Amino acid sequence: MIYREVPGFRPLELELSEPDDPLATIVYLHGGGWRRGSRLTPLPGFDRLAEELVAQGFRVAAADYRLSGEAIFPAPLDDVRAAIEFVRDGKPLFVWGESAGAHLGLLAALTGSTVDGVVAWFPPADLLGLTGDVTREAALLGAPPESVPALARSASPVSFAHAGAPPVLLMHGADDDLVPPTQSVRMAEALRDAGAPVELHLVPGARHRWEGADPAAVVATSVEFVLAALPR
Repeated sequence: MIYREVPGFRPLELELSEPDDPLATIVYLHGGGWRRGSRLTPLPGFDRLAEELVAQGFRVAAADYRLSGEAIFPAPLDDVRAAIEFVRDGKPLFVWGESAGAHLGLLAALTGSTVDGVVAWFPPADLLGLTGDVTREAALLGAPPESVPALARSASPVSFAHAGAPPVLLMHGADDDLVPPTQSVRMAEALRDAGAPVELHLVPGARHRWEGADPAAVVATSVEFVLAALPR
């Protein structure tokens, strides 16, 4: 279904799957370096994730957002905010994302979108702290991060850690060579220093996109976090 129409751009869609009387809504955000991917391209080994979450009582909204070839930051963040509001129904709401989607979910939750928790799988959290090839980040920002430091900071979740942040689960492959695990470590440290609730799990032997990880264990840890974060 279409959740947002921005003049001059493709209609933005989401896939909504829901059980009877859901416990909460999960807005799921795909990865792809902000420049590729869609709600219809699940991670390898996670093809049935939405079905599994629905079976456990969750309403799942897998949302697209504008890619960097279509519009630069903050356009995709604006889209994520719109998706969150579109599916809000008065029940608890969580954001769950992978890589670029985790970055956008964290940023939305830390800068004004009201959610009950965030599951962030291998997120870029500090764009100025990335080294090496920053082509993806440059495409997102419209320029290399170091040449637009103020914009890069405003696009970095680590800049917005605060005591009132919702609970955050950070999960990262310990051997991730695309988005270094230090990105999640820095995010966790910033949240802890601010007095915000955060869990950090570095998964031994896992690389980006959960290569080398046990999908069932990753999902189980994430679901356990969401269940524990449900308002009592």
